[in-house]
Amino acid sequence: MLLFTWLSAKPENDVVYYPNRILKGLDTGLRTRNPVSWIKEALSATEDDIISMSGVDTAVYFVYLTTGIILTILLVSGIVLLPMLLPVSVTDHSVRLTNTTSNGTFDQLDQLSMGHVGQSSPRLWAYVIGIYLVSIVTYYLLWKAYKHVSDLRATALMSPEIRVEQFTILVRDIPNPPEGETRKEQVDSYFRSIYPDTFFRSMVVTDTKEVNKIWEELEGYRKKLTRAECLYLRSKTVGNPEGVRPTNRIGFLGLCGKKVDTIEYCNEKINELIPKLEAEQKITLREKQLSSALIFFSSRVAAASAGQCLHARMVDTWTVMEAPEPRQLIWSNLSLHFYERQVRKYVVYIIVALTIVFYMIPIGIISAFTTLKNLMKLLPFIKPVVKITVIRTVLEAYLPQIALIIFLSLLPKLLMCLSKAEGIPSESHAVRATSGKYFYFTVLNVFIGVTLGATLFSTIKEVEDHPNSIISLLAASLPANATFFLTYVALKFFVGYGLELSRIIPLIVYHLKKKYLCKTEADLREAWAPGDLGYATRVPADMLIVTIVLCYSVIAPLIIPFGIVYFALGWLVLRNQALKVYVPSYESYGRMWPHIHTRILAALVLYQLTMLGYLGVKEFYYTPILFLLPIASLIFAFICSKKFYRFFQHTALEVAGRELKESPNMERVFRSFVPLSLSTDKVDYDHLGDA
Repeated sequence: MLLFTWLSAKPENDVVYYPNRILKGLDTGLRTRNPVSWIKEALSATEDDIISMSGVDTAVYFVYLTTGIILTILLVSGIVLLPMLLPVSVTDHSVRLTNTTSNGTFDQLDQLSMGHVGQSSPRLWAYVIGIYLVSIVTYYLLWKAYKHVSDLRATALMSPEIRVEQFTILVRDIPNPPEGETRKEQVDSYFRSIYPDTFFRSMVVTDTKEVNKIWEELEGYRKKLTRAECLYLRSKTVGNPEGVRPTNRIGFLGLCGKKVDTIEYCNEKINELIPKLEAEQKITLREKQLSSALIFFSSRVAAASAGQCLHARMVDTWTVMEAPEPRQLIWSNLSLHFYERQVRKYVVYIIVALTIVFYMIPIGIISAFTTLKNLMKLLPFIKPVVKITVIRTVLEAYLPQIALIIFLSLLPKLLMCLSKAEGIPSESHAVRATSGKYFYFTVLNVFIGVTLGATLFSTIKEVEDHPNSIISLLAASLPANATFFLTYVALKFFVGYGLELSRIIPLIVYHLKKKYLCKTEADLREAWAPGDLGYATRVPADMLIVTIVLCYSVIAPLIIPFGIVYFALGWLVLRNQALKVYVPSYESYGRMWPHIHTRILAALVLYQLTMLGYLGVKEFYYTPILFLLPIASLIFAFICSKKFYRFFQHTALEVAGRELKESPNMERVFRSFVPLSLSTDKVDYDHLGDA
């Protein structure tokens, strides 16, 4: 916080700490060295402020952190569970633990966990009550939050502002046109016959691979020309009014080949590429039309209705959906046929499943070998360093967690590539798919994998001698792993949110780029571009903490305050970032929420099953009473899905029917979807197939 206060007060750092406000033309705020002034601003901001600065999706993310979903669940659970369960554990003297929660510094935590309660003890009733309490509070708050997010989405979609995607649908799996009819004529006649009054026009999707290459090359030379001209202007000084014209080599990576005048060379290449681009645009529009199209309507009610209707008898022809924003479209996926998408989806699922299985092996090894005791066995030469008390304490607490966090950071890009390979048509959908994969990956590998790895490594001989004892050993190991997860949660909020707030890494990267790489204003803007909140990894990372805190809330209630601090600090820090730093790259009006809701329930079911198994190992006679909870969770999920989910799939017609403040300019709506590589005033779309 002190570092953030100091650095953000310097005017030269405004683009790192206030980029969202700068892009919106707002003042960066009163400069102060008061280290808590930003806290006051974050606390005083309303939900409408969040929406105006960062959109509905960001507001929905804060619903996830606030309206009871995380903070209130943990606060209520903490207020009740801590005073109820800690005395029950501490005052039970019927058992002496041999499998300790941890070694050395943290060994007193054993007395605060469920593992300190004896077999078949009537004290276990307190834990059963605690499990029911956590479940009921979660159901209530999830229902309340789902309703609130539904209202947020409806309010946004009822806005009188014109949003181009609300007048558009995406149609895929278009059959081959009849003989003598073009694709454009086929699509127009099909939709004009169904919607004679509201159909405006169509845009057939084309294969833009070649035209994109030329356009990107042209844009590259334009940027290079701008940079060269800036360097030339800067070289003109009093002592050298003519300046020095920049030069470059045209060989491999600019390291070899003929040396040329950069400005003249770039102008020549640009003049050469422009007619080439125009010719390729015409070829693309005429000859490279694909089996998908965007359909535009003059009414958003008609578009909303068309986007959720069955247009053909067969599921694999004329498949329609509401169009995403133009900036979200993944053009290369739009023309994939129905069966190809299905095959790709299941192939990706298999790859993800195999990735989860094979990642579990190295994560289990990491959790087993990065404990201090095991490292000293493998690397005896570190013993003198480890004997220093301070170093030993820090390594004992955080070494496995740091190794795990670094290992997991390699995964998100792979999962995003796999999600896009499914044939998903929009960026927001790909983010939701990636988030789901990452959640199940982290839960299965981090939560379950770490528990399995640490337990099997320490009890391998016992498992060999008594294979049937593996279930009881795993259950008995749950309290023993409490400290690993407690310190994992602490590390995530203490270091993770510290780096998030101070933005020290983006600050260093920006200043290095500014000094050595940036020559133009465009280069500078690109250097400080903040990006968005990164829901694909942020949401599942939070979900892992939810799962850990839920599953250990009764076994080791001391983890609850750590969960509360994690989400409270996250709410505060990210609220500041949403208001001042991050700029959303898309808007899906809260479509992430049903996925968040489902995964919270998945974490809750895992918690209920974990407690069911652990109480069974404790030989508690009334354990079967917990069988009701997973069933209740599945029923609750079914009811929520039936009541709320369809509105997040489609736009309700009563919402789309609200009046607009002005009539839409349909030509502007149409042109907003034209890809950049095809955007030109010289092409007559009506005569070239309108693709």
